[in-house]
Amino acid sequence: MRALLSVWDKTGLVELAQGLADLDCELVASGGTAMALAAAGIAHRDVADVTGFPEMLGGRVKTLHPAIHGGILADRSRAEHLADLAGHGIGTIDLVVCNLYPFASDPSIELIDVGGPTMVRAAAKNHAHVAVITRPDQYIAVLEELRTAGAIGEATRRRLAREAFETTAAYDAEIAQWLGGDEDAPEALGEALPLVWQPTLQRAQVVRYGENPHQVGGRYRILGQDPWWDHMTQHAGSALSYLNLLDADAAWRLAHELTHDVPGHAVAVIVKHANASGAALGRDLAAAYGAALEADPLSAFGGVVALLGEVDETVADAVAAGPQADVIVASAFTEAAVERLRTRRKATRLLSGPAPEPLTRTVRTVGASAFVQSPDELLVAPGDWRCVTAVAPTPEQLVDLMVAWRVCARTTSNAIVLANQGVAVGVGAGQQSRVVSAQIAVAKAGERARGAAAASDAFFPFADGLEALVAAGVRAVVEPGGSVRDDEVIAAANQAGIALLLTGERHFRH
Repeated sequence: MRALLSVWDKTGLVELAQGLADLDCELVASGGTAMALAAAGIAHRDVADVTGFPEMLGGRVKTLHPAIHGGILADRSRAEHLADLAGHGIGTIDLVVCNLYPFASDPSIELIDVGGPTMVRAAAKNHAHVAVITRPDQYIAVLEELRTAGAIGEATRRRLAREAFETTAAYDAEIAQWLGGDEDAPEALGEALPLVWQPTLQRAQVVRYGENPHQVGGRYRILGQDPWWDHMTQHAGSALSYLNLLDADAAWRLAHELTHDVPGHAVAVIVKHANASGAALGRDLAAAYGAALEADPLSAFGGVVALLGEVDETVADAVAAGPQADVIVASAFTEAAVERLRTRRKATRLLSGPAPEPLTRTVRTVGASAFVQSPDELLVAPGDWRCVTAVAPTPEQLVDLMVAWRVCARTTSNAIVLANQGVAVGVGAGQQSRVVSAQIAVAKAGERARGAAAASDAFFPFADGLEALVAAGVRAVVEPGGSVRDDEVIAAANQAGIALLLTGERHFRH
């Protein structure tokens, strides 16, 4: 057996090489790999000895030679291939061990590997005869199979080949993304939507199940990106499900967004089925949680609680006294808080993590199509909202308008949100009629609708939606505007003596 070793990441290299040598495998190595083997006293041949040609161009050309690729690519079942090898004095290569330059660590021309992917692809193509190892975590299993079976089996070679092509595909995608989008794309799309987008998804987590127990689910990361989930710590509770991930992500992102316009507050958000049932600014986390829970305690059961800050025993007691939460995600937990919650809420998953990474593109797959768009950012700042009524909002109402607007933008359309004293007290979501959403929001708010502020994710097509809010006691409203009946809506607001602000920016969420 003959193995070619050429690796950037030297983790486990010496142990692998020694294991192969102990199995009487002839080792061929290049560049730094050969130096590492020499330093460890492991016998090997240098690639230059095999090719009869020294490395050149600063190492860009080492293994790109028929003496190497002929040995890798030869189909041992074809007599003419074997005759070619014999005629040119080329020996076969049975195992290729190669991991690539770490392009993503410092994207640059010099870290675009050429020889490595070429060897990997050649070996993977010829996996009927050649095994290819592309990661150090594959070393132990391959060595064990060689020791027990005396050879690397067909199933293993095929699996390693698939993983090798996945590796080179991901590597090429990283380089393509670094080089930029398609320059011939229409100017209106620019870099936001390149003609060809090649994200590579790598499985990062297998979840308990999908949306329903009969579905399989998992979380994949886009290679080259750094999702906050990769830095999440689970302190307690059972395995996460697909919906746990979705709801926790929605809650955690909204909690951070609520500090954007009104910083300096403790923030609590409770999410159920991707929509907030309550969200609150507070003087401390316990108070913020209590206010968010009070907004809709019925819907909070089985939801996700996001707490922006460290959860101590006081906060843990407040949450434990509330309805069962499937997930609690916070900036941090004290050890005492974890123990208290683990004891009193055994089924609850306790997660801590950093701030969520910014969204770049959002993708939704439907059958064989993927719908891609830029993220829904709130681009128009409250200072640029336009008051179109005789009455302007008070400073307190403006805070409530900002809270309502932030929550509304992250609520399924049609969406109406009421806020009072920094708390989202009524959420109407996912209705076909905006009037019905308004009616649901005010019904949930009850008496807290009096003096509240409200937000609508899109314009009011008629005045009836705004009139439903006014009838419940809402005193300030923010909405995008843009309806052909804006004048009617503005007139209704003036007649009611409330403040109406237009953002000029819609936030549908489907």
